[in-house]
Parts: sequence; structure tokens; C-alpha cells
Amino acid sequence: MYRDHLKYLACPSCSGELTIGSKVISDAEFLEDGSLDCVSCGKSFPIVRGVPRFVDTSNYADSFGWEWTTHARTQYDSYTRTTISQDRFFDETRWPRELNGETILEVGCGAGRFTEQAVSTGAMVVSLDYSVAVDANYASHGRLKNSLIVQGDLYAMPLKPERFDRVLCIGVLQHTPAVGRAFAGLPRFLKPGGKLVVDVYAINWKTFFKSYYLLRPITKRIPHEELYAAIRRYVNLMWPLVRLIGKLPSGRLINKSLFVISDYRGRLALSDDLLKEWAILDTFDGLSPQFDRPQFLSTVKRWFAEAGFTDVEVFPGYNGIVGRGTKPVD
Repeated sequence: MYRDHLKYLACPSCSGELTIGSKVISDAEFLEDGSLDCVSCGKSFPIVRGVPRFVDTSNYADSFGWEWTTHARTQYDSYTRTTISQDRFFDETRWPRELNGETILEVGCGAGRFTEQAVSTGAMVVSLDYSVAVDANYASHGRLKNSLIVQGDLYAMPLKPERFDRVLCIGVLQHTPAVGRAFAGLPRFLKPGGKLVVDVYAINWKTFFKSYYLLRPITKRIPHEELYAAIRRYVNLMWPLVRLIGKLPSGRLINKSLFVISDYRGRLALSDDLLKEWAILDTFDGLSPQFDRPQFLSTVKRWFAEAGFTDVEVFPGYNGIVGRGTKPVD
């Protein structure tokens, strides 16, 4: 992290100011290793490999740490040579492509597929994740002046309140222990008049055809390395059949519901090799998380209403349900 980025951080325990510890490995501007110390409660938080860390290494998001360090670049547009992540980012947020002078908080950044899009706007982007996926994101964005990557808990974010013009939380809420409480913590970090965008898995008729929900009570308890290796072997074995069925009118639904394989054929402009790579990634993504809690559209609308947001839009979208709103000025 850059020394100047300290101004965005606060103690997650008492919200106190943080100072740079006495034993740091750094150059004039960048802190590679060391600690951040709270001037109020005295707690100390390590900086490891350029990332300030406010949580234990092992936690309920371990599967995502494994997933995104294994597939660190799989969903990057710069890797796929497509605009898949760019299109989703700007379609969901409806944000301008030039945001110089603004600040964005990205909650649940994973390996950084959307960090790549956020930093492209010129805004200062603080990207937080609970898992060691921050290391994969750091490899791509950690040395950018407009990027700060933090390992922290979205229930106790180590950030200063009302510091951000925009907050983004994509693909995260359904994987938290208490989804409504996770959402309720986001507005605190928005400036008055700031914009919030979230998405969450939806409960609808398709939910009942997702057979991986029947398997998850077993698969989420399997060690990540073992589960991932089994999924890779299974997808490789089934891929010729998946490719054939995927050409049918409802082929993708059949592959997902019957064979539990994520198939994006006909939906994403990817080569066959990349389609299989995404299938392995997303099949693991569906079977491995400790929590997977889809929501009703009406529930997401209620969250925004209870937070007092204006200009609210809640509708079916990329990940199930997209919600956008503006924090009241008063």
C-alpha cells in the first residue's frame, strides 16, 4: 500500500486513526511489509506483501481464496480478450467511464476482474476482500497509485465512514452469513449523495432446477483442493457431451441442472478452451462456498427502502438481482 492511502483506513474495532508502525519494509512511498497501529485502542494490524490485513488468514471465505488464486486471471477481459467484465460492470452500475477525482469502494473484490474496470475510470479504488484472493488482485493492481487492496471483514470494514462517492458489491452478499446485515453495513461508507450498486442471487423458478443446491451440503465440506481436482476431472470427462447438449435450445439449462456444469456456450463469446476453464471455475464456485443464500426481489427493495435511499432501481440482472440507489444528502 502507498503511505498516502492510509487516509482511507480506520481501526475496524474502534474506528480510531491508524498510524504506520515503526518496523516497516518500504521505499519512500510504498509499504511492502510492517504494521498499522491504532492510536485509540492500541491494536496492531499487519501489512503483508503490500496488503494491510485486518482478519485472520483462515475464515469462511477460504473457498474463494482458493478459487481466485487458482483462477487469478480467468475472468479478466485482458486475459479473455473480450469485454465481458467491462460490459457487466458498466451495465450494472450505469456509472460514467471517467470518474477522475472520485473514490470507489469495491466490497468483495476477489481476484480483481471488476477492479480492472474500476481503476480504468481514473477514480481512487479501495478494494476489500475477506479472503486471500487479495493476493491475486494485488498481483494485478497492487502497485497502481489509484488502487488500495485490503483484506478485511465487510461486517467490520477497516475504513473511514462517509469517505466514498460510490460503493460496489457484486457477487458477494449471498455468500455472507447474514445477507441483510451485510447490505445494511454498506451505506455507512458512502458520502451523502453517493451511489450504491449491489447484486445478489435471486430466488425464482430457476432456483428449483439448480441441482447443485442438493449437493452443496456435502461438497462444501470437502477440502477445497480435493473438490477442485474432482470437478476438473469431471468437467474434462463430460465436456464432449456438454458441448453437444449445449447446442440445443435449452442446452445450458440441461447442463447446469442435470450435470451440475456451468455452461456459457451461446451466452459468452469465449473459445471452447475458455468455456471449459470458466465451467471448471464456476462449477467449483457453485459447490464450494460455505454460504449460498439467494434472495427475493422484494427483499432487496426493502433493504434500500429501510436505508432511506432515493432513485432506487431493483430489477432482475446479471447475477440474479441488481439494486442501485443514492444515499440521501440529508
